[in-house]
Amino acid sequence: MSLHYEVVFACFLRDDTPDTVLAALRWHLGLAAEWPAELDPDEEAYPVLSPDPDSRLPGGDRASLRRQSRGFSAAGEERHAWGLFSRNLWLDDMIGDVYTVMDLIAPHVAEPGYCGHLREEFAAEPTVFTFRDGEFEPLKP
Repeated sequence: MSLHYEVVFACFLRDDTPDTVLAALRWHLGLAAEWPAELDPDEEAYPVLSPDPDSRLPGGDRASLRRQSRGFSAAGEERHAWGLFSRNLWLDDMIGDVYTVMDLIAPHVAEPGYCGHLREEFAAEPTVFTFRDGEFEPLKP
């Protein structure tokens, strides 16, 4: 019997995130049908963040990537970032794919700290994803 995990990504990516990264995220999120040619088919053969319409998570799976206002600079210029949100139910044999997403977004995360979590379906405590200086903290088993 397989374990199931709630996997959540919730963070802002810098406004200058490359188009290739945004295209890969859109594909992973199920927001674009065409597989981006820049991806390695051995590493990213299927979209891992695409919502399952029949998910058994309360409220269901969700996926969003949108450019959002983040306030104003000291000079009065509006600042923007890419808001990434994904919540999915994954089987335990997919958990390694978390690293695929983390490797993709880590260099572009706008603010250090919390960027999501994974939690065994019936567990009370999640394993938190943290990012700092373009890298992510290794997950603890």
